[in-house]
Amino acid sequence: MWTALSRGTERLVFEGRVPDAVAGRMRAPAQEGAFPFPVKYGYCAVGETECGERVFALQPHQEGFNAPRAALCPLPPGLPPRRAVLAANMETALNAVWDSGAGPGDRIAVVGGGVVGLLVAHLCAGLPGAEVSLIDHDPARAAVARALDLPFRLPEAANPEADIVFHASASEAGLRLALSLAGEEAAIVELSWYGDEAVAAPLGLAFHAKRLRLVASQVGAVAASRRPRWCHRRRLLKALALLADDRLDALLTEEVAFDALPAALGRLLAPGAPGLCTVIRY
Repeated sequence: MWTALSRGTERLVFEGRVPDAVAGRMRAPAQEGAFPFPVKYGYCAVGETECGERVFALQPHQEGFNAPRAALCPLPPGLPPRRAVLAANMETALNAVWDSGAGPGDRIAVVGGGVVGLLVAHLCAGLPGAEVSLIDHDPARAAVARALDLPFRLPEAANPEADIVFHASASEAGLRLALSLAGEEAAIVELSWYGDEAVAAPLGLAFHAKRLRLVASQVGAVAASRRPRWCHRRRLLKALALLADDRLDALLTEEVAFDALPAALGRLLAPGAPGLCTVIRY
């Protein structure tokens, strides 16, 4: 069995920074306890049923659980269980691409090379003729971008006039950069969640003159463009299928035994901690 840390959200939970106004929305599907921390949290679990079927579930970090059959998604044949922990993040990325309206031939910039940003860029790179660049201030992210065949740019080398910009850095500087890279009447899709942090969005400058659109994307609801036909389960099953690419193993950068997790959690969730997705081994 495996689970994964969803670093951005779980850091805010760990630090007790979930605002009261959205505490209900930010509950994990199988959460126990109430905010602030400590709570039983998490939503990236891969396990095996008593019948031997390998499944993904939106369950916290724990050695075992009981769940309704309808809450278990079978892994596609051939998908390694360890990689399947990325399903929740892939679902977030898929929803964001739907929210963006990105299409073939678009010039697409992704600001923030964390797990979600990398998965968004990976999906966009599959659009025929799309010109996709991943932008991050950390040069170490270039190696992961190369593993996914994605062009990498430092902020100072980023190309402006994008048709679509995704922002996934969870930083004020990243949001400012994302707005500056958007072309006329382009959309900036905001994927970052800041918790209780106030963020200054520079909506002066050319924001209105260029008629830019700032679009919020959040995985709690299926993107409006798909909602009449897609349910949450269908979207999650598709996210699992999209993990078939072996290159995505590059996003799994550390492995920690469950017994060692309490001592390691502060280090793993510290701001600026190296690496990407930490996998918990049971």
